[in-house]
Amino acid sequence: MNVIVVGAGPAGLYFSYLLKRRRPSARVRVFEQNAAGATFGFGVVFSDRALEFLAGDDPETCALIAPAMESWSDITLDLCGEVVTIDGIGFSAVGRLRLIQLLQQRAEAAGAELEYERPVRSLSELEGADLIVAADGLNSVVRQAGEREFGAAIRYLDNRFAWYGTARRFETLTHTFRRTADGVFNAHHYRYSPGMSTFIVETDAQTWERSGLAQMPPAASQAYCESVFADVLGGSPLISNNSIWRRFPVLTNEHWSAGRRVLLGDALHTAHFSIGSGTRLAMEDAIELVGSLDRRWNDVPAALAAYEEARRPILATLVAAANASAGWYERFADHMKLPPLDFAMSYITRSGRVDLDRLARAAPRFVGAYRAARPDAR
Repeated sequence: MNVIVVGAGPAGLYFSYLLKRRRPSARVRVFEQNAAGATFGFGVVFSDRALEFLAGDDPETCALIAPAMESWSDITLDLCGEVVTIDGIGFSAVGRLRLIQLLQQRAEAAGAELEYERPVRSLSELEGADLIVAADGLNSVVRQAGEREFGAAIRYLDNRFAWYGTARRFETLTHTFRRTADGVFNAHHYRYSPGMSTFIVETDAQTWERSGLAQMPPAASQAYCESVFADVLGGSPLISNNSIWRRFPVLTNEHWSAGRRVLLGDALHTAHFSIGSGTRLAMEDAIELVGSLDRRWNDVPAALAAYEEARRPILATLVAAANASAGWYERFADHMKLPPLDFAMSYITRSGRVDLDRLARAAPRFVGAYRAARPDAR
């Protein structure tokens, strides 16, 4: 089988490695428009059990990634200087570039052909492929060439965010909320290596306009954010890497494949960064797609249909939780009016997947403090 993968992010690289591992005779080429080693963003975060999906099927890759990760077991919420710790909610993070480098190694060792600085401008360049895998992200060339066939739709949330890094080390995944004369801001920040952290700044549309951020050049915008979170950064500057203000895109597709073209990762769906599942979902897509192909090797259309049938209901549940989390952040200014413990409870239950009894098993210290302050809580 002749397979072309468009995009060398985590989804495309992991798919390529898995397929070559299962079917060594397949020719797998990966076309990536950027140079090797070029990536946007800083760290990516996984929930504490996120790598379990690798441990059973692919322990070698799990063992390769795990030492590169930073891990912690609490979430810290900082509401205008009042701090609440939620225990037992573990996460791990790794540098995006480091993760991609490790997956590159796996794909190349398995025999995938990686071609960098190889943009795809038209599907005519991919003729002759038995399967075209679109792993080229939100602005997927493959998906955009077949918008109607895939039934693609994108809507944008109202909040604005900018993705920075910093050399400031944070001991836990922390969410910091601040009020200023211009309005409200929050920052999602966590370390992804011993000396580097991701620092995502978010604000609502009204504050973004009122503060002048909408008109500021990048350097001034970065300085403004440093001033808002000066106490948190402790003198460490923010670091930019294409850190422009964006609105989060919510992408859906009615159909996951069209002919011999198939979508996975951010070319297929998006999950809000507040839930920390985007990279995991992309890699799980790759696992399911490779499994479906392996079981129906001589019938690509049937394999693609099986991939969608098996994966869609699982993905729907996870994306619904991500959308609920995004909805909470779209109204975070209102939530900031709550007392700190109530604010923390609102935050940790925002996806609709956690009730108080379940949370008590995971975070007994936090729930104990909450019940002591709120005896009528159920």
